[in-house]
Amino acid sequence: MSHTEDLDEYDAELELRLKREYADVYPLFRFCVLTQEATYLCNRLERSLTPQAAYPLFHLVMDDVWVWDKNRPSRIIPRVEIHTTQDVTVEILKPEEETG
Repeated sequence: MSHTEDLDEYDAELELRLKREYADVYPLFRFCVLTQEATYLCNRLERSLTPQAAYPLFHLVMDDVWVWDKNRPSRIIPRVEIHTTQDVTVEILKPEEETG
């Protein structure tokens, strides 16, 4: 097996583990936040919009976060702040009363 094939196999294994982890942790979170850069699961989300002349500026603050990134040693992050002019999609996974 070539070095390139070994790397491809390793990368595929990381991706499969990440997908399994995502399926396991998904029910634990209230929001799914999709940005151009990453996918996040979180339990607390604050968002604001600042209109600009040519584009909107979104500011997101998330607490208790799981981030989709196969190269991180730990995908759990206490707090994430994002400033972006790109599209942001927020999915509410469960109503507030269900989060306890």
